[in-house]
Amino acid sequence: MLTDMTIELDAPSLDGLDAGRRHIIFEALFNVRDLGGYVTADGRTTRWQTLYRADGINRVSGTDVDRLTALGLRTVVDLRTPGEVEHRGRFPTDDIPVTYHHLPVIRETWESWEVEADVEPVGFLLARYQEMLDEGAPALAAALEVLADPAAYPAVFHCAAGKDRTGVLAAVILGALGVDDDTVADDYGLSRGAMDTLVEWLRATMPEALDAMTDQPAAFLDAPPQAMHELLAMVRADHGSMAGYLESIGVDAATVDALRRNLTV
Repeated sequence: MLTDMTIELDAPSLDGLDAGRRHIIFEALFNVRDLGGYVTADGRTTRWQTLYRADGINRVSGTDVDRLTALGLRTVVDLRTPGEVEHRGRFPTDDIPVTYHHLPVIRETWESWEVEADVEPVGFLLARYQEMLDEGAPALAAALEVLADPAAYPAVFHCAAGKDRTGVLAAVILGALGVDDDTVADDYGLSRGAMDTLVEWLRATMPEALDAMTDQPAAFLDAPPQAMHELLAMVRADHGSMAGYLESIGVDAATVDALRRNLTV
């Protein structure tokens, strides 16, 4: 099982980063994680300080700008809907110069949906993630094309909470690299603690927004590893492997090979 460890970036430097530490702490971001250190089927390891997954880095401000700058980012992939970008803003490229890609994975978010408060999380989330693999296939394929370029790194991809759309893209990438299902599912599950931290932050700093968050079905905030396990099993049943899924959405073998060169050692 994975351990969700943390590091504090008190200054804009990543010197001395312990390879066992994954979750990077910010003041108003709660789900920024390094995807390094995962072993692949061929015995390689995913690179540290190269690819990050994150929540709403579009809202970065204050000292968090320095902390994010410390990552040395060259590329940001934004998986949110056009409406989210319009109403909540995009990554502040004036403050942190990067190449920005907006690649929406879904057309609308779930907040306005009429969902039973006690809907079972695994089934609900699995259905949503299946839809992302289908509806979001062009965006997922485009993201991999971006990440096939070695000049794109360090890079980060994000959505609003860093759990669902980000979790699906992380699973696609790690699966393509040959990381085993247990590890991919455990990485996804680390987002559950981040959701708790987000709620506590809202309670302390934005109580007026807390009801909107806590009034959602509990499934919206959950990250059960079983949901990711079942998604990966579905991909295997339908396509034989993650590589087979990628081929079906137009990602060629050369792109997958480039990802492996860029992201593993």
